[in-house]
Amino acid sequence: EYQLAEHSGLTQSTISSWYRKQMLPTIPSLVKICDAFGITVSQFFLEKNEQTVHLTEKQASLLAASAKLSSEQYDALLSFIELL
Repeated sequence: EYQLAEHSGLTQSTISSWYRKQMLPTIPSLVKICDAFGITVSQFFLEKNEQTVHLTEKQASLLAASAKLSSEQYDALLSFIELL
């Protein structure tokens, strides 16, 4: 509990009370816990047999840019990429 508190920025008493009172952390607290372990919240909730998808910076950039496209532009982009 002490190490998790140190790495997450949460108090040790907060973490301890979750165990004693069988409570669940809030979403902001869960984000801090995941940050302490170097994982995302989505990785935290993955099933044991599921694999995470790791995107490169370029892949993430492409996804972010494609999210801004209209439906027609997105379809055109996909057609272009399939032709490559």
